[in-house]
Amino acid sequence: MMSRAPSKKRDSYFIDKFKLEMNTVFMRINAKLIWAIVTCELVGLAGTPFTIAGIHTWYSGLHKPMLNPPSWVFGPVWTVLYLLMGISLFLVWNKKTSGSIKITQLLGIQMFILQLCLNFFWSLIFFTWHQSFFALWELAVLWMTIMVCIIVFFKISKASAYILIPYLLWVTFAGYLNYNVWILNR
Repeated sequence: MMSRAPSKKRDSYFIDKFKLEMNTVFMRINAKLIWAIVTCELVGLAGTPFTIAGIHTWYSGLHKPMLNPPSWVFGPVWTVLYLLMGISLFLVWNKKTSGSIKITQLLGIQMFILQLCLNFFWSLIFFTWHQSFFALWELAVLWMTIMVCIIVFFKISKASAYILIPYLLWVTFAGYLNYNVWILNR
């Protein structure tokens, strides 16, 4: 019995079909990744006018703690943190899940959205309303929400949880700054 030589036409068809499927998968992944990052960056951008207005007026006249960094540091740090948040969200959102893990995934995404909203409102409370005491309480809730996010995300994607640790550390530092601004300016 003679073996048949592979047909170049048939092989080409399957290779082309495979390439098309892979391109579709990568486009879907890229669209989700871009959407997650852009959404997080837009939340940061939406809070910027409140922050800038407060920095140049009210905040510049306050007594600040010894470890207060210069104002120009905050923009680049937050830009990187929003990028990391977007990547973290993508890793959880893109994970194929089912059953109880799917419920955990949805809870994690909901907690992520909540912490993103809290993040936005902190700027409003602190820089626009000049309520450092209430901003401190809101920051504590934000910190706890980020922590829950990390714990839930860890069950779905360890990398997504680890990526949020710099954000948690920065919010911890922001808590130190917020607390001291409140204490020093009562």
